[in-house]
Amino acid sequence: MPEFTHTGNKKKQYVQEMFEEVSHKYDFMNHLLSFGLDYYWRKKLVQYSEVNSGHKILDVATGTGDVAFAFLKKHDVEIIGLDYAFNMVKIAKFKAEKFGHSDKTLFVQGDGELLPFPNDSFDRLTISFGFRNIGHYDTALKEFKRVLKPGGQLLILEFSEPKSKIFNGLYQFYFKHILPRLGALLSRADAYRYLPESVEHFPPRDEVCHLMIDSGFEKAEYYDFTFGVCSIFVGYN
Repeated sequence: MPEFTHTGNKKKQYVQEMFEEVSHKYDFMNHLLSFGLDYYWRKKLVQYSEVNSGHKILDVATGTGDVAFAFLKKHDVEIIGLDYAFNMVKIAKFKAEKFGHSDKTLFVQGDGELLPFPNDSFDRLTISFGFRNIGHYDTALKEFKRVLKPGGQLLILEFSEPKSKIFNGLYQFYFKHILPRLGALLSRADAYRYLPESVEHFPPRDEVCHLMIDSGFEKAEYYDFTFGVCSIFVGYN
């Protein structure tokens, strides 16, 4: 029996409240609990994005802005980061000033299912470890397509379950037993019980691709990393 709700407005409310509360330890916990692999995964996202200088990028569920800053290390682009949690946006703005990126970034609070932007606004749209937290996947995907320019690209970076039985066993043990205990010691306990359960209830890789196609994307494909712990889904508008 699931402990948490994994669809709808109740899920959205819980996720928003949770991230508002854990925002001050979010970066530290990400780096610690992923053994630093989150840096590698964001680097792969940037590599797969096919970005050119002058592109305009929307990063949904931007958190504290690390995906935006990863892009700016490699490309001369303009990035808007949007997050449902206001405290996350405040930290992202602070980091942009600290790193000297305020002229290339804009961080705003908003809902990924109701984007406050006109049609055909962005060349690329990214969402990293946030699509799993969306309340209505189909609604969000249609919004993503709406704000992307023709020929634009959607990239979803998300946790997956490893296909290797041996590695999946180790992964499940860490995710369901070690990670929640560490989270309880260092941050909000339920946040790190929600994380493994939300991955378990996330659609399989092929189904995510089908959702993208059903929302109007012309083509969708995925790539696995770190034995399938993490996947990048790429949709072409």
